[in-house]
Amino acid sequence: MNLTKKRWIILGASCLINLCIGSLYAWSVFATPMAKYLTSITRSEITSLSIIFTIANSVGPVTMIAGGFINDKLGPKWVILVGGVLFGMGMLLSGFATSMRMLMVTYGLGVGLGVGMVYGCTVSNSVKWFPDKRGFAGGIATASYGMSSIAIPPLASLLISNMDVTAAFKLLGGIMLVIICVSAFFIKTCPKDYVPDGYIPPMSNQAARVGKNWKEMLKDPIFYVMIIMMCCGAFTGLMIISQASPLAQRMIGMTAMEAATAVSVLALFNTIGRITAGFASDKLGTVTTIKIVFVISAISLMTLYFSGVGMPVLFYVGLCGVGLAFGSIMGIYPGFTAAQFGGKNNSVNYGIIFIGFAMAGYFGPSIMTKLYTATGRDQTSFAVATALSLFGFILAFVYNKVRIKEEIL
Repeated sequence: MNLTKKRWIILGASCLINLCIGSLYAWSVFATPMAKYLTSITRSEITSLSIIFTIANSVGPVTMIAGGFINDKLGPKWVILVGGVLFGMGMLLSGFATSMRMLMVTYGLGVGLGVGMVYGCTVSNSVKWFPDKRGFAGGIATASYGMSSIAIPPLASLLISNMDVTAAFKLLGGIMLVIICVSAFFIKTCPKDYVPDGYIPPMSNQAARVGKNWKEMLKDPIFYVMIIMMCCGAFTGLMIISQASPLAQRMIGMTAMEAATAVSVLALFNTIGRITAGFASDKLGTVTTIKIVFVISAISLMTLYFSGVGMPVLFYVGLCGVGLAFGSIMGIYPGFTAAQFGGKNNSVNYGIIFIGFAMAGYFGPSIMTKLYTATGRDQTSFAVATALSLFGFILAFVYNKVRIKEEIL
């Protein structure tokens, strides 16, 4: 089998792996029953385990960058194997947790570090294999990760209701450990300067950008424009995702069941955005697509701003737009980073760019919580996020000017 055909098997294996590690976002299903379980055995009331999810999201960029260095030296298979063991064992051992501190180690650190190592590797390696369809490959690889937030929660809920939360952790952890480790053996390193059959790489200014390592990238002004755009693009999505269910209940008056449906719809459009933006960036150009995404984000936030009790349709329109915009940014950026700084060091470079996502993951939810506590209204948060979306839109024009200036020089 030639490499042009074999790359589709590699992409398929990467998607299966990402579907497993995306179960990180099923944490909300585990949180309440796990809090009750820990309360029953520690005899001290535990009302919230949100710190576990915060830790898991915060540590991801650490192993994404470290795994990128290892990937460049040893190849993606071994990085995914190590990360898969960290992830699978972290989830499995969470079923044996008897305290919040132990859960911080098993799920917060184990699962979080494993996700960062695996995700960065599968996405960047997929993009390398598709220099002719970078947006498509990045979109599909990240979409499988996002799809997990649709598929895993109902499965986890079913297991928890028929067994218990600790047994669900053990079973899912064991199954995913096996799937990831087996799939890792189908992952191959992309040959240097690989070109698929029938593809002629564009010549325009590629020589100036190909092969930049992380040190050279940090010296490039475009890097700072890109990482801030990433933060602006992810801010809105992570802000809304973290509060989607309570937001639907307090703003629109939805029941808990109706709010759960809204969360699923948000996850669905997040996944759709990752796929459609990948196609769009290949056809329209990456920066043009990013501009469109920021416009959609701003309009969607204004739609949410004007929605209220008894206005579920308006709320859903805004929610779908936010999910679409967030997923689009996540689908675009792996290929965008490779196109800008070259595919050779994309594992490390994308890991560093991903720090923009981690910043959004911290500031988005915390700013929304603080503004709601201070004002008693969610509209203030929507206004702030709208301003950031418009700022991201402006940065897309700044990117073009900086790039043109570099080409002239």
